Amino acid sequence: MPARHWLFKSDPESFSFDDLMRAPGRATSWDGIRNAMARNYLRDEVAAGDRVFVYHSSSQPSAIVGIAEVVRAAYPDATALDQKDHHFDPKSIAAKPTWYAVEIRAVERLARPVTMEEIRADRALSKMMLVTHGRLSIQPVTPEQWKGVLALAKRAPAPTAMKSRARGGTRGR
Repeated sequence: MPARHWLFKSDPESFSFDDLMRAPGRATSWDGIRNAMARNYLRDEVAAGDRVFVYHSSSQPSAIVGIAEVVRAAYPDATALDQKDHHFDPKSIAAKPTWYAVEIRAVERLARPVTMEEIRADRALSKMMLVTHGRLSIQPVTPEQWKGVLALAKRAPAPTAMKSRARGGTRGR
């Protein structure tokens, strides 16, 4: 099966692409996913070798900032069983895991961040799940969308995107 493409969201105040780049081996467990649809993608579809856009949400501006690769497919998320972890789920049991994680490794930072504003404004990219299902933390990206984001990252930002940054970004929805 050919490698697929994904977008993983992260709040950069909790864990940023810079944190991933500084991690030992530039790798980390991508855990703490607590949405059933996102979990199903992790458990059933995300595979080693797949490429991932890392998207900084809850930032000004929200943007795709880097590329990672899945280096370990789904395995039970240990944070769900750890009472001291803020991702603890009292309904989870080790014998029948509810939540899953994958391991990713940083590949490269994009030439420049591609903002949500730019994605919404691009005719082809405006159909990305990032726009249509904004809150989902793990989502597929089509090969065409992958290429489109990479092309945007190589171009200078649109004047409207630059204006947004100058005033501190957009407020979202």
